[in-house]
Amino acid sequence: MKSVFLLFLILLFSFGINAQNFVRGKIIDERKTPIPFAKIFVKNSADQRTVADADGKYELSLMPGEYFLVFSALGYQDRESYVSISNIDLQRDIQLFPEKEQDYQEIVVNTKKGNIGREIMLEVVKRRDQMNPWNYPHSTDVYIKSTEQKDVKIKTPKNKNQEKTTQEEASNTAEDPLESSEPKAPAWVDKMNLLEVQSTRHYAPGNKVKEIRNAYTLHGSDQSFYYKTTVKSNFNFFENLLHLDDLHQTPVSSPISVPGILSYKYKLEETYVENGLTICKIKISPRNTATTTLEGYIYVIDSLFLIQKLQLTMNKGNLLIYDHFEIDQTFSVVGDTMCVLDKQVLNYGVKYKTESSACQTTALFTHYNFDPEFSKKFFSTEVAVTTQEAYERDTNYWSNTRQTSLSPEEQRFIIIKDSIRDFYNRKEYLDSVDAIFNKINALKILWFGVDHRNRELRYQWSLGSLASLIQPFGLGGPRLNPSFDYFKKWKDERSLECYSRISYGFLNKDVKGDTWWRYRFDPFHFGFVRFAINHDFDVIRGYDAITQIYKRDNFIEATKMTLSADYEVFNGFYAYSSLGFSERRSLSDFKFLNTIDNIIPNNDPTEFNPYQALIAYLGFSYTPGQKYMREPYRKVVLGSAWPTFSVNYERGIPKLFGSDVDHEYLQVDVMQSFKIATLGTMNYRLSVGKFLSARQLYNPDYKFQRRSDPIWFSNPLYSFQGLDTTLPTIDYVFRAHVVHHDNGAILNKIPYFKKTRIGLVAGAGAMYVKEYNWQHYEVLGGLERNFKMSKRRLRVGIYGVISDGNNIKPTFDWKVSFALLDDRNMKWNF
Repeated sequence: MKSVFLLFLILLFSFGINAQNFVRGKIIDERKTPIPFAKIFVKNSADQRTVADADGKYELSLMPGEYFLVFSALGYQDRESYVSISNIDLQRDIQLFPEKEQDYQEIVVNTKKGNIGREIMLEVVKRRDQMNPWNYPHSTDVYIKSTEQKDVKIKTPKNKNQEKTTQEEASNTAEDPLESSEPKAPAWVDKMNLLEVQSTRHYAPGNKVKEIRNAYTLHGSDQSFYYKTTVKSNFNFFENLLHLDDLHQTPVSSPISVPGILSYKYKLEETYVENGLTICKIKISPRNTATTTLEGYIYVIDSLFLIQKLQLTMNKGNLLIYDHFEIDQTFSVVGDTMCVLDKQVLNYGVKYKTESSACQTTALFTHYNFDPEFSKKFFSTEVAVTTQEAYERDTNYWSNTRQTSLSPEEQRFIIIKDSIRDFYNRKEYLDSVDAIFNKINALKILWFGVDHRNRELRYQWSLGSLASLIQPFGLGGPRLNPSFDYFKKWKDERSLECYSRISYGFLNKDVKGDTWWRYRFDPFHFGFVRFAINHDFDVIRGYDAITQIYKRDNFIEATKMTLSADYEVFNGFYAYSSLGFSERRSLSDFKFLNTIDNIIPNNDPTEFNPYQALIAYLGFSYTPGQKYMREPYRKVVLGSAWPTFSVNYERGIPKLFGSDVDHEYLQVDVMQSFKIATLGTMNYRLSVGKFLSARQLYNPDYKFQRRSDPIWFSNPLYSFQGLDTTLPTIDYVFRAHVVHHDNGAILNKIPYFKKTRIGLVAGAGAMYVKEYNWQHYEVLGGLERNFKMSKRRLRVGIYGVISDGNNIKPTFDWKVSFALLDDRNMKWNF
């Protein structure tokens, strides 16, 4: 019996030993010299301890589980390290640093009298570079789901007995929208949109990124959604500034940075225990809303000083589109050093007069690989790739790939939307729609025009309406203008379009007209070929002040034929070319209506003998480092940190085909738009041009420096605001323009001023025209504000301009401007 009991004890002892594993390693100092006899123990369990040997080597036996080890040595700062024990031994080398006058214990004591939240954030910032996952190459799978809920004001039925069912009732009564001849979805379906994206994101330090988009399925419209791809915006709060150019007018200062410590206020609101860890909830608020735009909470793991969670809200002031924008990020801890982003939730929206939009975008990051193997040419200016298959994923794919469950409402929404889509894609339905579209009625003939569509062959043509047939006001009086246009598109995004018009003038009994054709042969490289024949009016100064361009001396008659082509030779390098032959004639014998000359003064046409002109144009523009996204048949250009360099050459070719012109012109431009930290957006343009030869140069081929418009503030990158003369030039012309928008960086420092959303703009311009020895200088300053106009953004500005030069006296003018935000690239015209 004793032998059996002894055998049992031996087996039990052996099992206990085999169930444990060892943490081994070496403890060194800042010079990588071994620290002898250092102490190692488990935090909150001091009985589990060991001591390093004379060479700094240690070994500690632990049961499977998670532990915080404390490493301590006389004269050195204590250090904690997180370890996870499994069924294999773990190697963990530790480096200790000499004690400083103010070590962590002293910080804890001092913070009792000061700002604990700020001191905690100081410790976080010290470890920022180490915990930042974007400091390490990695790959991860990304799943994005975006939903939008619209609130549209609907008139209530007068008869309460005929009131519509609720959303829930409507969804139940529309289980199969295809039962009827045409699907009738419940009202709430049109107020919802849903997008799902699945991709693999590859990253390397230096902001090298490449996204492979594997699936993209949209139910409804994605117009209001933000963060549809990971390459445009990266919410990396471990950097000093977040560059969110398509969301925010200025870079956003991060509260987890050295500049952020000076820009934000920090307050420890509470501590609590979660999963065995003590979490510090720290509230942040901006010291000055001019330079900081975030407020909310940062959750920090005590002792480790790692980020567990972020809950931040952007102030409204500099948001381009949305009225509010909230960012929630959740991290997991890798070892005791790095924070890995697991989940990101964005809540944002905008409100209009009759409609409001509330959106939520959830991004899940899984299957991290921090030991990827990238080839040397893996990262390039192509930052994202989407194949055609990504747009064709079905329900089965998403059932196996989707990383979050759909709500019952979202499930019903997808079923109904897919049913409606299938119904609308039926040939019978499309044919019936086209039949209605192609039907001719009186309203189309009178006002809208007659259209014909063939969906199967993917073409459409149109005839102008009677309303567009009559041109009551025009050069030389009323005219009759019948027109025809045609458009065809192939599945690979190639397209052909043309427009033709015949014009008859009643006063001069003259016939004019034009036709142009444009074929897009390579959508990915922006390849176009154009052909045009015109017999119509033309202008001498195509870009002049509004007070000059309408005058009769600016118009001539021209019969011309033009062939042109555009192509992106390689990424960022574009070539433009054209060859045009024209015969130009004076309008001196042309009859004009003079009835409004007393109200709007006019003059007589320019007299000259008819002549022929064969002119060739060749231009190049190059933007180094142009980043882009590859779509199945096209590319989406994202921009570059480099300027755009342009060269344009014009040659008037003599004698060939009887051409009377003989000149050469060359112009070089450099322009760029960039942000200066949080101080605003800078735009500049430098230009120099000169006729290399002008042996036979006619008035329409001169280069004109346009005079300024009264009241209207024209684009300051291409014009001047105080130039009172139009200058035709053939010699050197040097121009420089610069405009800076502070985006609230200065005015927002005034209390409560940020709520006005008014920004400050300043700029300057200079020009030198050699042949006149003309020098012109001007400085400008003004105020701008963005307004909602329907679903667009309108910028209204008022400016003061001081102009001077060697041919004018110092003058001061007031100007106003109106500009619309480009929804595609989220940029203004200047």
